[in-house]
Amino acid sequence: MEKVKQHFEEEAQEFDAIIRRLIPYYEQMLDALVLALPFKPSQPIRAIDLGCGTGTIARRIKDIYPQAQITCVDIAEKMLDIAQTKLGNAGDVRYQLANFDDYEFDSSYDVAVSSLALHHLVSDEDKIKFYKKIYACLKPKGIFYNADVILGSSSHLQECYMEKWREYMRLHVSAAEIEQKWIPQHYDEDYPASLMSQLAWLQDIGFADVDVIWKYYNFSVYGGRKLGAVII
Repeated sequence: MEKVKQHFEEEAQEFDAIIRRLIPYYEQMLDALVLALPFKPSQPIRAIDLGCGTGTIARRIKDIYPQAQITCVDIAEKMLDIAQTKLGNAGDVRYQLANFDDYEFDSSYDVAVSSLALHHLVSDEDKIKFYKKIYACLKPKGIFYNADVILGSSSHLQECYMEKWREYMRLHVSAAEIEQKWIPQHYDEDYPASLMSQLAWLQDIGFADVDVIWKYYNFSVYGGRKLGAVII
């Protein structure tokens, strides 16, 4: 995580431009996540953005739900600085510098969201543990949606996913940069899990209405709704 933090600190100023060059249909992915939230625009929802980066999703939530109170959590201080420029310093938004490995939720929420962040949790056990923490922090009927990189369910699918990702990146980035920088960095710092495994974990933890909202090969938006008590 320290290596991930260093990269995010270094890339913060260019992050929004970089992400759109590297992540297929990034705008569609975020729109799918935010538009799936089942609340009325006038509701004063409480939301937490886990790995908020430069505050892009939090800003979209705030645009649709102007009464929302949002907690933005990120490992990189410079990312939080940029998020503050997008969201401001009003009392309805707070910023927390924290690492997922030891983050403790200090409030309850109607909405928990994350984008391109939770795949940095190293093991399946780490991910399951954090999903349980998310479930515990949600209010009854609270929603968790995650937009993230995933693995295919077979080696053939994974090869297909990686080729489609390269194909997209080649529209915006040189082949040399892809193969010498972004693909090695992906294998060095990212620990995605298969989508089907994660859907099963969410169901086992207690999430209802678990579903895939959007998917493009190795990128997906998925999640569910809280019903009962958390399983420890």
